[in-house]
Amino acid sequence: MRKNLFTILLIGLLLVPLVAGTGFAKTLKIGSMSPLTGPYAADGNDIKNGVLTAIDVINDQGGIPGYSKIELFPQDTACDPKQAVAAANKLINLEVVGVIGAYCSSSTIPASETLAEEDIPMITPASTNEKVTDRGLPYMFRMCGRDDDQAPTAVKFMMEALGAKSLFIVDDKTTYSQGLADGVEKSARKMGMKVLGRDHVNQGDKDFSAILTMAKRTNADVLYMSLQNHASGSLMAIQARRLGLKSTVVSQDAMYHPNFIKVAKDAAEGVYVTYGFTDKSTPEFRAYAQRFTKNYGEIGAYGTYAYDAALVLLNAIKKANSTDPKKIKKQIMKMNFQGASKFVKFRPNGDSGSDYVGYKIENGEYIVYWTPQKGILK
Repeated sequence: MRKNLFTILLIGLLLVPLVAGTGFAKTLKIGSMSPLTGPYAADGNDIKNGVLTAIDVINDQGGIPGYSKIELFPQDTACDPKQAVAAANKLINLEVVGVIGAYCSSSTIPASETLAEEDIPMITPASTNEKVTDRGLPYMFRMCGRDDDQAPTAVKFMMEALGAKSLFIVDDKTTYSQGLADGVEKSARKMGMKVLGRDHVNQGDKDFSAILTMAKRTNADVLYMSLQNHASGSLMAIQARRLGLKSTVVSQDAMYHPNFIKVAKDAAEGVYVTYGFTDKSTPEFRAYAQRFTKNYGEIGAYGTYAYDAALVLLNAIKKANSTDPKKIKKQIMKMNFQGASKFVKFRPNGDSGSDYVGYKIENGEYIVYWTPQKGILK
């Protein structure tokens, strides 16, 4: 009897890996795409860490039925279109069921077309160019806002809150920054604000004296700084201060990052940026912030959007009880909840919108200074 029992137990133990190998212990694979190296690495790692934080939350809630674990495969896009496409193909070969990313619109747009060929859902936490969701891709979603929402709000802010009547615009030729600058220029002309000049810098430039001297000569009320990355923005703010530029510096969501203030220091004081409003008093944000900062330190601009985007994807899979993209999309379109970054509800085109407000940097912090609804708050 003991011999038979031993034989049964031995057979059972031998069968465990065989059963696991046939799908009993499955891994749910998801991907992220963002710049993990290079000048945009801070934002890119915020995105990756936001996704990892969401996975921790889902695991604490019992995980996804039918899967033994959730595994993230983060890919480095370096904000390069070709590398982004290569990253998308790698994720396809890894058989991921969804992707959070990318950061730069110039990476998200081509990568999403590659993922669309395999019907893999993609949710970007950071790419604001209108084309991201205007191409009609059925499984493309966006957690952050759009340039054509931010641009007119930025002009309204400059006119109403700052009393500005003129501006000089500078961008760095990237899909994101140039597209947003185009929108600001168009909105300014439409709303009666004078555009006294516009010029471009190159990514990687460190000496902005020529373009800042040109801006200074115009004596514009505002220097609108539309740059892809806060490292360049910090240098431009420092050099503008040294040059004695009297124009008020206004920038966009890429400058909403603690590293901008850390590098620019005193030159960051009094700089204004537009960014989507996040109510940091909500239980959802506080719970997220506590978990994120414990594991990864300071919260960057797009970590919170990435966290919400990953929760959307994982909860859609959980509710659908399936990784079928059609069923995932159906659940995403039903969502209606308070996230860490904002209240989340998707429009038919895949956008979820953003309430852009004006922030002022004071004493090394981003302070909500103006909203379209209430005007100046202090």
